[in-house]
Amino acid sequence: MRTEQEMFDLILGVAKRDDRIRAVYMNGSRTNPNAPRDIFQDYDIVYVVTETSSFIQDESWIQVFGDLLMIQEPDKMDQASGIPMNFDRSYTYLMLFTDGNRIDLHIETHESMLEGYVSDKLTVALLDKDNCLPSIPAPTDEDYHVHKPTEVQFLNCCNEFWWCLQNVAKGIWRDEMPYARSMYEHTSKAMLDRMVTWWVGSEHEFGVSTGKMGKYFKTYLPSPYWEKYESTYADREHEKFWDAVFAACELFRMLAVEVAEDGGYTYIMRDDENMLSYLRQVRGLPHDAIGIY
Repeated sequence: MRTEQEMFDLILGVAKRDDRIRAVYMNGSRTNPNAPRDIFQDYDIVYVVTETSSFIQDESWIQVFGDLLMIQEPDKMDQASGIPMNFDRSYTYLMLFTDGNRIDLHIETHESMLEGYVSDKLTVALLDKDNCLPSIPAPTDEDYHVHKPTEVQFLNCCNEFWWCLQNVAKGIWRDEMPYARSMYEHTSKAMLDRMVTWWVGSEHEFGVSTGKMGKYFKTYLPSPYWEKYESTYADREHEKFWDAVFAACELFRMLAVEVAEDGGYTYIMRDDENMLSYLRQVRGLPHDAIGIY
């Protein structure tokens, strides 16, 4: 696998030799001083170019970056799907190489750069041939820090978590597992993840990020909380799925009560208790049940 230094030498060497490329900057996790460093970090690179058409018309130029394992061109895919795109302003290549390195390369005109460069606080200038890149402060991930929920956001999250569990319950009882699993993951489990995020934020004065899709949950949750969180992943067996649902309920209550105390909100225990009672009854229903009351 090529080293970080080799990759930067390559990325900047290409830019220095090509007069169409006037500046280079980077964003993403490699610019974040708080992000863990590892071999899977992407190189999120932007080339500021005089024009985009010559790059797009002859894509053989990207071969200089290495042997491709796979490539995705999201702008081309969107256009093929009927979404209006302006390739004259910008274009993106997502490239995975056979040595495991990945470059997400975005080319854009000077005009396009001026619209977005200063808006991303995780940005570092790497090359500027014409002094065209605006002056910006040192990179910070503050825009990605957890924000304290409003009372309405907190109450809505709680309501959504408990309400949607009825759909999960009936999906399990009906043996409609694709429905039950999708409902669990995209509604109640999603609300649990939101509550985890708020809890972590409240524990750290809302000065940290839990990462994309909660990838830093394990870093910030105490071991008992993390072990409980792990137990919320559903197994293919019905009974183990039920166990995961009830683990999610227990963890949600624990976290929500603490978030409510921190924010000065009221956790509606009535919904919690009523839905737990309902879930227990549905779990115990025979498959030919007519009613539960």
